[in-house]
Amino acid sequence: MDKTQLRLQIRRQKRAMPQEDILRRSRELCRLLTESDCYRRAKTIYGYLPYNQEVRTEPMLEQALKDGKRVAVPKCYGEEMRFIYLEDLSQVAKGYCGIPEPIADGPVARDETALVLMPGLAFDRQGNRMGYGGGFYDRFLAREPNHPTVALCYDFQLFDHLDTESHDIPVDLVLWA
Repeated sequence: MDKTQLRLQIRRQKRAMPQEDILRRSRELCRLLTESDCYRRAKTIYGYLPYNQEVRTEPMLEQALKDGKRVAVPKCYGEEMRFIYLEDLSQVAKGYCGIPEPIADGPVARDETALVLMPGLAFDRQGNRMGYGGGFYDRFLAREPNHPTVALCYDFQLFDHLDTESHDIPVDLVLWA
């Protein structure tokens, strides 16, 4: 199956998910994340705010704030994505493609060891990732390659193998529920 067909298939499956299923799986992923060594070691979490049927990351980011970690989420500026620190997750508005982004343009996060939570449409057990097609995370990680990365996904988004391209950057850990 090519990338276009796979993206359509995953989007269809996500749209068919009942809200209760999204919330239940997101709670389980929050538990798995906060129990992971990479989360415990992180002083900063570069998260993302969910769009459509994505894993609900708000509870994870709220927990990180309660745990004394700094939290930043992405904001797009043309082809570039920067992470902006947030102390209050309500200080966001629809941005690029309707995805929630910080209202403010700063402060820009600067922690090259921050744990990056990776969104995407499909992942494999080796950490390969198929995003939404914009390349924002691959470009960001090419500029800042030292970040540990964790993908959060539903079980139907996990495959044994995904074909990759030379610019695709795999994640360190895939968590699914």
